[in-house]
Amino acid sequence: MEIENKNDHLSEKALEDYDLVQKAVKDNDQQAYTILMERYRNSIFHMMLKMVNNRDDAEDLTLEAFGKAFKKLPSYAPKYAFSTWLFKIAINNCIDHMRKKKLHLLSIDDPIDSEGSNDFSNNIKSNTLDPEEAYIRSQKVKLMRSVMGKLNPKYRLMIELRFFEEMSYDSIAKELDIPLGTVKAQLFRAKEILYNLLQTPDSKAYLDMTKKKK
Repeated sequence: MEIENKNDHLSEKALEDYDLVQKAVKDNDQQAYTILMERYRNSIFHMMLKMVNNRDDAEDLTLEAFGKAFKKLPSYAPKYAFSTWLFKIAINNCIDHMRKKKLHLLSIDDPIDSEGSNDFSNNIKSNTLDPEEAYIRSQKVKLMRSVMGKLNPKYRLMIELRFFEEMSYDSIAKELDIPLGTVKAQLFRAKEILYNLLQTPDSKAYLDMTKKKK
């Protein structure tokens, strides 16, 4: 078949998704929309819940993600699996939501080095801090949010899945339907970019300034 030859980089599941997308777009097949939503709703919801830590917000963000994805469905092309495309939309929408509500869910107390020996996944949950420590941490989080906004969607997606969703490399590979080696390479590059961005004079000066605040 032409689709199989043209999209032979996609897995069997991704090809099934693409077929559903075609039916939804060309035939306005409501069952195709339903199947796509049923396949990924739980995954999207749990990722949103990890990011915002509020079930009502997570449910709203899940519905918003599907709403935006279905609205953009005619523009979807099978360069990536549908699940990858959908996760990018959901994550970007959630990040916008978090910026608006100024939700601080990630701490970067430990440095992120380009070799991967240090990461910040263990710092997502924080203990009760005194006012000064709380201020410093909130400013670090603010900086991280700003820096993450500079990543391209591919690397931002990897960071979100690994450190917010706390997914294993294998799970990310299966969820995004890409090779394990690609996951490791993209995460390494994403962490390297984040590390370099945090070493800029402006970032360092900002962190030094917060340390001096009382």
